[in-house]
Amino acid sequence: MKRTEPLLLISALLLLLQSQFCFPVTVSSPKPKVEIHENEDAVLPCVFKTEKDSHPRIEWKKKGKDISYVYFNGTFRGSFAGRAKMEGATVTLYRATLRDSGEYRCEVSASMDSNTLGEAEVSLKVLVPPHTPLCEIPSSALTGAVVEMRCEDRLSFPPATYRWYKDNRPLSSTRQANLTYTLDTQSGKLYFRAVSQADSGQYRCEASNGVGAPKSCEGKHLQIDMYDMNMMIIITVAAGGLLLLSVSVLGVCCCCWRRRCKHQKGKGSLSTTDIPSPLCCEKHPTCHFHGNIVLDMGHQTASRRTGRDSGYDKQSMAKRQ
Repeated sequence: MKRTEPLLLISALLLLLQSQFCFPVTVSSPKPKVEIHENEDAVLPCVFKTEKDSHPRIEWKKKGKDISYVYFNGTFRGSFAGRAKMEGATVTLYRATLRDSGEYRCEVSASMDSNTLGEAEVSLKVLVPPHTPLCEIPSSALTGAVVEMRCEDRLSFPPATYRWYKDNRPLSSTRQANLTYTLDTQSGKLYFRAVSQADSGQYRCEASNGVGAPKSCEGKHLQIDMYDMNMMIIITVAAGGLLLLSVSVLGVCCCCWRRRCKHQKGKGSLSTTDIPSPLCCEKHPTCHFHGNIVLDMGHQTASRRTGRDSGYDKQSMAKRQ
């Protein structure tokens, strides 16, 4: 029995050592977050260990709304085709662009191992320096007007922040009581509530994101003009005079019609060639207005307002007499 004890201890030790060197498939990434500048090569690291399978299946996928393969069945696919190489399970992508940014997953399948699948995730962020921003700057405005200037760089990543300059001097982005404008460094908008002549000058916008050198749009001059008060007074007086003249002409016309009616009333009759208006007929004792027919009941005459003779209803005339 004493001789068998050392043998049992040795065999147990050998089994322990053997179990330490037998691992199921494991996958990891020594650098799970990768940041590079645009057009640089991106290395997406992935390492694995297997228990028995010496030729495991390796796949790379890009996560998003839909998971897509970038490496499958030994070949690169999609946007990686012709732009990448594989070393072990590590992928090197040449001249990466902003579209290549995203979350990637390395998957290793070992069918002969006790644990057949292992995976690791790697995020790629491609940094893009500022581009020349698009600026909207008006060339002129009147005092007291609302003015908004805009600045935008759609291509940089991370998104750019903006700074405005007037005559090559930076404008303050902090809110102050004496400032007539507000500046939003995130959206790039410069807003004036009411411009004055002091706001005239050359304006430009600068975009920056900490990746590369800031970029500015071309400066443009803004001219603030005063309202011409003399011209405004002339226009106001002219409009008032025109209104007064219109009222006066209308009054004279009414007076003429009234005098004409009175004159015809003094004669005691209305001629067929001088037909009064409905307003005059209302004040004349023998004049009646029916539609477009004017009747002079005192002299038994009838005429249409259109000037054409109309047949007179003799039976109606006899009854009225």
